[in-house]
Amino acid sequence: MNSYDFGYTWTWTHGHLIPLAVFLTIAGVAAWRRWPRWIIVAGAVLSTWALCGFLIVQIVMRANAPAELPTEAFLPGGAGSVIDLGAGSGRSSLMVLLARPEARVTAFDLYSGYFGIDGNTPDRIRANARIAGVDDRLEVQAGDMRQLPFADDSFDAAVSVAAIDHLDDDGVKQALAEAARVVRPGGQFLLVVINIDGWVRFAYPPLPHVHGGYFRREQFADNWRSALERAGFTIDEQGTRPAVMYFLGRKESVR
Repeated sequence: MNSYDFGYTWTWTHGHLIPLAVFLTIAGVAAWRRWPRWIIVAGAVLSTWALCGFLIVQIVMRANAPAELPTEAFLPGGAGSVIDLGAGSGRSSLMVLLARPEARVTAFDLYSGYFGIDGNTPDRIRANARIAGVDDRLEVQAGDMRQLPFADDSFDAAVSVAAIDHLDDDGVKQALAEAARVVRPGGQFLLVVINIDGWVRFAYPPLPHVHGGYFRREQFADNWRSALERAGFTIDEQGTRPAVMYFLGRKESVR
């Protein structure tokens, strides 16, 4: 059985194995050489952190698996045309295609630059879709989510997972406005953004201090709700899952 290849940088998905090996070695050498007990204890504690961090990334955050649909209220009829904004190597597109077996997805991404995926190409997402057995319902197109090449009201729904929140303030506004433009009136938009919660703070202690944009602001959820509402979406549901926060919006019929 083939396994998915989402291409996320090794340092993010398996980087905890490096400090795990280092701190285990330090603890082992300290015990063998009878160094002060605090060195052994510190090595053991840090090794435990590294192991737990690795397990969080693999099991809780599911870095090497399709994303999980955070709400059953998205596309409840199971069918429809969906655009995935910032689809990358396919975790979010596969999320929709696997959970909604009658839906079709247009995976839309720049497929250039670097956003944590090594070799982010249309071929990679197509390969992952073939592994999942959903490639017949996937279309891949390259472009900028801030300037979508689609007519108004082209899709029944839109989704974006850990993509729009990589943009700066102006980019966020433009992408949300474009999402609202191409979704039909009454259609849905599922936005999933990275949330610096306890899981992330434990697994990646430096991340809250180095990531900019909407990540570091006070009133994180309120900012996203306001941005979605200004774009023309009514928020029907909001919630969290490990490492993420989601908003399910509905495009207003009259803007």
